[in-house]
Amino acid sequence: MSLLKEFKEFAVKGNALDMAVGIIIGAAFGKIVSSIVSDIIMPPIGLLIGGVDFSKLAVTLKAASAGGEPVLLSYGKFIQTTVDFIIIAFAIFMIIKAINTLKRPAATPAAPAPTKEELLLTEIRDLLKQK
Repeated sequence: MSLLKEFKEFAVKGNALDMAVGIIIGAAFGKIVSSIVSDIIMPPIGLLIGGVDFSKLAVTLKAASAGGEPVLLSYGKFIQTTVDFIIIAFAIFMIIKAINTLKRPAATPAAPAPTKEELLLTEIRDLLKQK
């Protein structure tokens, strides 16, 4: 089998296409969730905690020298990233929970009542068992 033919079979296989679509949709969904967090959820949280911006918090390990940048331990960026992750994870959880609620199948209806023929056949069967 030629390399080109083998690659064609791989690329056109359903699993590869499904995975590609999933990655593309996942990237787009990630942008939506990031926007929800940064534009809708974080402003009220920032207002509640007094406008504290965690990303600016840092410890100076080495002061700036002539023409150089200071060496900083930016623990605030880590805190901000962790808070963002928790909020994103919770937002995704709530979205998935809502989707699953909408997808739940309707309650299965009760089995239909037996027909007259079925009832009659059941009686005959029971009578034959007794003899």
